[in-house]
Amino acid sequence: MRTRTTAALIAATLLLTLTACGEDDTAAKPSTPPTLTDEQRSSALAAAGIPDTTPEQEAAFVAALDAIDKDIAHGKADKASSRGRSQCQTIHENPKDEAKQVDFATKRFTSPTHPEGRTPDVAKKINQAAHHHLCPNF
Repeated sequence: MRTRTTAALIAATLLLTLTACGEDDTAAKPSTPPTLTDEQRSSALAAAGIPDTTPEQEAAFVAALDAIDKDIAHGKADKASSRGRSQCQTIHENPKDEAKQVDFATKRFTSPTHPEGRTPDVAKKINQAAHHHLCPNF
């Protein structure tokens, strides 16, 4: 009985090994997504409510945040700009619901000294800065 079990295990192992050798290597590789033109990328972002911002717009946004409170961006301009674009998406998705926009800004703009987020008054100013500098068309 022990010999049959051992023989069956060896046969199964060999079968698996041989099957793996015959597989097409390209099937395991992930396909690369198609390359988008700048116009296609901008159009897709705009449809999702995410503005395709320029470095100048982002710098103006971060400067506006720093004018409100330097701790909002806390020296991380890229992170603050990314959160600002996300805030624009919230503005785009809820154009007539300022309370919701402010609520999202309250929670979105955390920092080491404000891990729970911002007050509604500060969040309202952040929302206005994002709207003014990053997504004025929303």
